[in-house]
Amino acid sequence: MNQAHPLPAMLAQADPQASILVVDDTPANLSLLSSLLSPRWRVRLAPSGAKALELVRRQAPDLIVLDVMMPELDGYEVCRRLKADPATRDIPVLFLTALSQPEDETRGFECGGADFIHKPFNPATVLSRVATQLEAKQWRDTLHRRNAWLQEELQGRLAEVEQLRDATLHVMISFAEFRDEDTGFHVRRTQEYVRTLAHWLAAQPGNTLGLDDEGIEDIAKSAPLHDIGKVAIPDGILLKPGRLTPDEMTVMKTHAMQGWEMLRRAAERMGHQGNRFLRYGMEIARHHHERWDGAGYPDGLRGVDIPLSARLMAVADVYDALISRRPYKDPMDHDAAVAHIVAGSGGHFDPAVVQALLANQDTLQRIARQWSDQPLPDSLVAADLR
Repeated sequence: MNQAHPLPAMLAQADPQASILVVDDTPANLSLLSSLLSPRWRVRLAPSGAKALELVRRQAPDLIVLDVMMPELDGYEVCRRLKADPATRDIPVLFLTALSQPEDETRGFECGGADFIHKPFNPATVLSRVATQLEAKQWRDTLHRRNAWLQEELQGRLAEVEQLRDATLHVMISFAEFRDEDTGFHVRRTQEYVRTLAHWLAAQPGNTLGLDDEGIEDIAKSAPLHDIGKVAIPDGILLKPGRLTPDEMTVMKTHAMQGWEMLRRAAERMGHQGNRFLRYGMEIARHHHERWDGAGYPDGLRGVDIPLSARLMAVADVYDALISRRPYKDPMDHDAAVAHIVAGSGGHFDPAVVQALLANQDTLQRIARQWSDQPLPDSLVAADLR
């Protein structure tokens, strides 16, 4: 057989360890194909379509040579079932049949066949077609493995970028916290409040806010940047223990634009102007003091013109400020803080976000307890004084 039908050059490249499943209900055809293929590849035989599917489930071959005209399950049906199963759909199927009409070939290709050989067949043609399909599968498998490796590498690099981003964010937030030491865990609490409120809004029937899990997470991660602009406020104003004068308040209000400008410059330098995380950070820093009725600052935006991220932050920020102790005020209890925010619904605050607050009071109180401000131990205070 080998001398009568020399193999083409491509055949030498086909994996000699490849496995082929030959399916035919005629024993003579199985014997002939086995003698033709087994000297070069590992061959298994199946006398029916049902037996072929059973063997494939046990161990998937690299190629299937499939007869069409078989009782019970014909070759077309076997091929359709193989292609419908994610575990077997990538196995190439080479039809080998006495059917010779163009519509027979069309039907074979439509159900997922890779090639079509007519009986009686030329052995050299079968060997060449089999080698071609095996080599093509080798290339596909190599590409799949390469793509999987590249995807793994990409995920690793993205994780590194994510860690760097989070580390940079932590440094920025810590810098702001060190300058305004009275805020304690304010940034962590407000971050969790924002995440809670956003998830509730996204889960409401008919939600048209465009919130998804990824967007909510980006908003929550950006929330701690809301007061980053305070690093530009003079210490005499930022750290003043009493209430601010009107002139001092005017200076304090500039922290919104200062924070937005800092993040805008960072975005330009990083080349990530389109990054949602940075966009949300800029929105929150600039607009978390806007009011639903348009009486806020710095831009006097009204209603839904205020970015949703900032509307969420406005409620979270005021709620936490009300329940927290400051040098110039005692904390409110939860009920009084909620009543204050409800009174501002439609004026200061987005009514939908206020509804989210009312629906999640237990969660917000739990967050407040979990991240409550604790006084520093005397040893740390003494060390700090040194």
